[in-house]
Amino acid sequence: ESLTFDTKIFEPETVTMAGEEEQILRGGRNLFPLLKDAWKGIKKVGVIGWGSQGPAQAKNVRDSLVDAGMDDVTVQIGLRMTSASCDEAREAGFTEESGTLGETFDVIADSDLVLLLIADAAQATLYPRILATMKPGATLGLSHGFLLGVMKNNGDDFRPDINVVLVAPKGMGPSVRRLYEQGKEVNGAGINASCGIHQDYTGNATEVALGWSVALGSPFTFLTTLEMEYRSDIYGERGILLGAVHGIVESLFRRYTRQGMSDEDAFKNTVESITGPISKIISSKGIDAVYEAIPADQKEEFMTAYCASYGPAKDILLECYEDVHSGNELKSVCMAVDRFDRFPMKKIDGTHMWKVGEEVRAKRVEDDIPLHPFTAGVYVATMIAQIDVLREKGHSFSEVCNESIIEAVDSLNPYMHARGVAFMVDNCSYTARLGSRKWAPRFDYNLDQQAYVAVDNGLKPDPEMESQFLQNPVHAAQATCASLRPTVDISVTAEGGDGVGGARDY
Repeated sequence: ESLTFDTKIFEPETVTMAGEEEQILRGGRNLFPLLKDAWKGIKKVGVIGWGSQGPAQAKNVRDSLVDAGMDDVTVQIGLRMTSASCDEAREAGFTEESGTLGETFDVIADSDLVLLLIADAAQATLYPRILATMKPGATLGLSHGFLLGVMKNNGDDFRPDINVVLVAPKGMGPSVRRLYEQGKEVNGAGINASCGIHQDYTGNATEVALGWSVALGSPFTFLTTLEMEYRSDIYGERGILLGAVHGIVESLFRRYTRQGMSDEDAFKNTVESITGPISKIISSKGIDAVYEAIPADQKEEFMTAYCASYGPAKDILLECYEDVHSGNELKSVCMAVDRFDRFPMKKIDGTHMWKVGEEVRAKRVEDDIPLHPFTAGVYVATMIAQIDVLREKGHSFSEVCNESIIEAVDSLNPYMHARGVAFMVDNCSYTARLGSRKWAPRFDYNLDQQAYVAVDNGLKPDPEMESQFLQNPVHAAQATCASLRPTVDISVTAEGGDGVGGARDY
């Protein structure tokens, strides 16, 4: 059964995605005047945390409120006052003197809308105190459903006298900010978001959530639930968004160099091929368009790689989804963070392959990046396997397309294209960074041990698998998603950008 928005202020529309009807809210700066009604009674918005999402969301909301003429609403940042992030917040214009920077729990107690954007593991530790500190009738805003999963593991629930809503941008924080800024020139440019209403105490939680999504600059907002969001999100970042793509390129780089390619050509035909032409084709024309773009005499190589890789990738993806659903993966994240004092996360781009990448990027000519058929087959097979698992588990096409396609090619891969795998992975949350490090080797191993061995033993394309790929309904769904927003390439420079530099705890 499809979800519907309970709103009297905004005008959602019904779209058909591969034969399934869904409600979405089309965003845009033309909706900013509606924020006054949507956020009626909200005078203080507390943004708690300054990691991947905090800076972007705080700045976007602040700018949107100015454009909406809501000078009486204050955006305030809540941090530990000993945190190094306080200086960064001050540089962004949030200060103690102006009443826009304060101690975490003071800000929570003072806010009508609390956007809880601290690290997932910190939420898992601090949520009893956070919930106890909130005002009755206030709204708790989450950009990730992780906390619900932790509370379910612990047998806890949210206190009944608050709203609990979700607005989850389908991209890392720096992308949310960068595309919002680009949206000042192209109305509607931004990162799509999912929205969920977990608890509506005041009767207007939907209005508050949609106002938040509009203020972030979301081109379109689709409905989900808190539980379905964390399942798809935590699973997705371990899959094609971060972990799987890292494992794919590592395994293919070794394969191509063993076959006699130079290090530079191997990097061009793996990482560069995926973050360049493959991502651009998927973004603008769809996944099936990658196959169409492969020359006729190379299509068999693409389909051989696809057929060999789909099963081994899906094996890992199904295991990952079930680990997330059961709560085991969430526990793993919390335990890993508890070990940081002894075993902190290490760099992931110090190996020979990524040093080669620095040289390749320095000499890059965009138009000369190859579309390698085998690389494309492995990448597309893994993406489709991820999509198929989500559909089998009951996720909507909006969630599937945004979580497994759009976020990959429009938000994350551009960061790997700019400066390598660490620049992509480590601009995300601790949960994502840990998951990528844990699951990337699993994809690497399974592809190397199963898919590539099968190819070397003479595997031929399977006509039934080829037909299933070409007729997969996700292609039609993705075309609908693509029509709902302007085509805007995110601007990411090799020198970095707003918010880029590594996610932090607070």
